[in-house]
Amino acid sequence: MRHAIGAITAAILCTAGAAGDDKKPVPKPITRLFVQDLKTCSLKWADVTVGPGQRLALGALADVTGFKKLDPTRQKLVQMREAGSLVCVGVRDDADGAFESGWVLIQSGVGYADHGGHGHWKYKKKPEVADSRLDAKQGNPAHVYLYGERFFIANDRLNGYTRLDPEQYATNEARSLGTGKPQFLVGGGNHITLAVVDDKVGYSCWIDGGGPNKGRVDVTPVTGAPKSEPAYSFTLPSGGIHGATACAGKVFFAPAEGVCWVEADPGLKQKSEQVKTRQIDLGKEGGKARRTGAFATHGDHVLFVTGKDAPTLVALNAKLTDPKPLFVPLTVRKGTHAVTPEVVTAADGKLYALVFHDRVKDSDADDALEVIALDPNGDGDCADARSVKVLKVGRSAVEGHSGHHDITFDADYRYAFFTNPGDGTVSALSLKTLEVTATFTVGGTPTAVVARGGEDHDD
Repeated sequence: MRHAIGAITAAILCTAGAAGDDKKPVPKPITRLFVQDLKTCSLKWADVTVGPGQRLALGALADVTGFKKLDPTRQKLVQMREAGSLVCVGVRDDADGAFESGWVLIQSGVGYADHGGHGHWKYKKKPEVADSRLDAKQGNPAHVYLYGERFFIANDRLNGYTRLDPEQYATNEARSLGTGKPQFLVGGGNHITLAVVDDKVGYSCWIDGGGPNKGRVDVTPVTGAPKSEPAYSFTLPSGGIHGATACAGKVFFAPAEGVCWVEADPGLKQKSEQVKTRQIDLGKEGGKARRTGAFATHGDHVLFVTGKDAPTLVALNAKLTDPKPLFVPLTVRKGTHAVTPEVVTAADGKLYALVFHDRVKDSDADDALEVIALDPNGDGDCADARSVKVLKVGRSAVEGHSGHHDITFDADYRYAFFTNPGDGTVSALSLKTLEVTATFTVGGTPTAVVARGGEDHDD
């Protein structure tokens, strides 16, 4: 009888297995999203999967293991970046850093196995906090930068910035290696914007519009020491510096008038009086010089938006000896304003700049996303750049510097994922068709978002 029961059980298992073979395959992840909620000052994650008919789905948002509960009445999450299987997010408070501010470093749980010429993404682990500094000694960060796959956190009230190297924390298999050694670099002040060249030297700015630090830029070596001081400083023709970036051996700045740039000095061979500052005129509007607030870079190009009455996307070829601005008019409607572009090369090789038109406060205008083809003929030059599409998107919820749309891309560059803070949703945009293919309800006020990983091929 025991043998008969065993045979019956085996038959049942075989039948179940055969039936299981006929079942549809379980959808596999194509990327993992990390989404900030402005309303609750929390960070959550979920995987995006693709099913039959290339239909996308977003799992339920979950907490990051070890992520401290913050006070949404006194704190806010600021910028967020991803590198080396890690996600870095800044935390700011309402007391100039005296309450609790700093940064949190999260192990994404998404690994990459490189097989030479191709690789496989793995989603075997859940995200967890790898390291953090949250206290009254972190200088109230406002910006988190990524240069050369290293994180740099601007500690505004400490007049300096912190360098974090992902290689000290993680491998491509998303395994924790322990605690890294943050490096503090002195430079910049009040509301620091920053450019780092070749992980050798940092150019940090003072935002002051007047006084002794008007237009000041500090040049600090990136070293292995716990702390590094500026080698020298120089002054731009105007103050109010609100942006900086490095590209093609040059460093660009966004002061009150136009755009300024200098030749990069990674070897620290110059002195203050030897720095030659060039200025790029962006024209005037309302009797004042046009300016910008932040940059995006892609390859040898620096991109930004300028103008209120006639908003324009500007591209600079930084590789040229004397970069000249290329102006691309934007279709911005009354009651909205254009924000800093995001640039992406899609899986099919097409190069796009994506510019949100966010509603100004108390406006009832529709938010939009404008797509600019930067190199339609594929010759590597943006001279033929043109707007190709304007899409209506979900609502923003702009309040000061917060509540804007944010956008990120899967590692295969087939989709863009963007937040709609005013609607509590996240949308997926196909980079092939330039159409929104799905919108997911996540609740709260989703703001900053980053993606880690591409299609899961781990069998």
